[in-house]
Amino acid sequence: MYTKQQAGAPAGGPVPSQSVALAAMMFAVAMTFIDQTIVSIATPDIVDELGLSSSGMQWVVNAYLLALAAFFALGGRLADLLGPRRVVVAGTLVFVVSSVLCGCVPRGDLALTWLIVFRTTQGLGAALLFPAALAVVVAVFPVERRGRALALFFGVTGALTALGPLLGGWLTDWTWRAIFWVNVPVAVVALILTALAHVSDRRRDEPLDVKGAALIAIGMGASVLGFQQAAAWGWGSVLTWVCIVGGLAVLWLFCRYELRTAHPLVKFAVFRDRAFAVDGLVLFFAMLAFVPLFFFASVYAQVSLSASPNQAALYLLYFFAGFALASQWGGRILDKRGARPALKTGCVVGAVGFALWAGKLTDLSMHDQWPYAALAGAGIGFILAPASTDAVNRSIDASYGEVTGITQTIRNYAASVGLALFGTLLTHRTTDNVRDTLESRGVPSGVADGAARNVAESITGSADDRQLTGDGPVARTVRESVSAIRMDFAEANQWVFYGMAIALAVGYLCALRHPGGTTGAETADGATEDRSHTADRPS
Repeated sequence: MYTKQQAGAPAGGPVPSQSVALAAMMFAVAMTFIDQTIVSIATPDIVDELGLSSSGMQWVVNAYLLALAAFFALGGRLADLLGPRRVVVAGTLVFVVSSVLCGCVPRGDLALTWLIVFRTTQGLGAALLFPAALAVVVAVFPVERRGRALALFFGVTGALTALGPLLGGWLTDWTWRAIFWVNVPVAVVALILTALAHVSDRRRDEPLDVKGAALIAIGMGASVLGFQQAAAWGWGSVLTWVCIVGGLAVLWLFCRYELRTAHPLVKFAVFRDRAFAVDGLVLFFAMLAFVPLFFFASVYAQVSLSASPNQAALYLLYFFAGFALASQWGGRILDKRGARPALKTGCVVGAVGFALWAGKLTDLSMHDQWPYAALAGAGIGFILAPASTDAVNRSIDASYGEVTGITQTIRNYAASVGLALFGTLLTHRTTDNVRDTLESRGVPSGVADGAARNVAESITGSADDRQLTGDGPVARTVRESVSAIRMDFAEANQWVFYGMAIALAVGYLCALRHPGGTTGAETADGATEDRSHTADRPS
């Protein structure tokens, strides 16, 4: 039977406030979503003040996403073992302390190491926080209201990503360090609301799978390292493939180990549910585009469109206008018809939007691109909330922490891989285009290739042309070719955006395999079952 205790009420204590608990969890998670986009806007100022290299700055961005991917499964499991409220509080504190320390980074040789370390611990805090926050929402809402609550949770927190570019542009005008410090008041509000919500903790008396946690962290870290460094090491480098293949091999060992252990970090039985597996695949291909878009679109706006950080933030708002509208629409489709139509619609709309947007990048007009940016955003909006909610609703043994750990691991690993792969593609295409431009202006082939590499690393790493300076005939040619180089960079970005369109097209093929139907129907005795595809449920 469904009881108040199961809904998160403390035994003999006050019944938790559902609205306050939902608000508290959305405030807490808002920090993690905003942080995914706010740093990209401030990238030029961070690089300029601290003197970072382009590859170093990419690691500052990627360290956060990598830590998210590596530790989400651990965060979900800890929420089950220690209680979601405790883990929310711990994750919030780790995240906000790391944010303050990121903002206090000293100048000098220590700067890069400092930022990477505390961006990593930020990601660890977020990985603890998100699955625990979702488990709190699930715990305090009865099953007949849970679907609407989850749709609101995913829709609003996803839309909050739009605040990152806006806050980033505004705060960077004061100091880029404020993009990290802004998390402090948000965390304080989240912790106060969490205390006021009176949410109790339900814990499982089971051991933590430490070996599994280590295997998944190593496997994901090594594989993403290979993807990330492919641009610097080269795809022909043995080291690149040792990292990629070795990391994937460790992940395969992790899967084998989890299937044999008595108390696994991840219960792979959930993938017997075909709908859950399809939700995960669609989320993977959608996230290849979603989070990397913020970095690449911001860099494109500041390089090719000569936009300021504030203007780049407004450019990204076109995308989020479509995202916000489609998220609400997708939630209604999920409630009435299930996830399948929302996923199919989102993949088609997103693929078309990204393809049309790619075609307009070389017009170098922000105004002409907004319909296609909004269309691409709408596609992602149709996907994220329905796929995430449907996956959670199909969880096994009511272990929402574990299931959220799985889906968020998929999402953030995809984001890390997408950032690495598309970053490599962008650097290579920019190098080729700039080399051709310099050769056409009389620069010898060998010299043009080296100069083109420097230019590509400069503008893809720092999002502007501040490093396009120097003495000598080659440097003068580069400065005189700035207009052509801006177009070269726009053409290179077309490859990235077409790649995002292809990712969503593959997502559509996966969505066709979704069995359809809705979840969360309540039976007479209060248990929850999925009447639409019971045969697909894991035993």
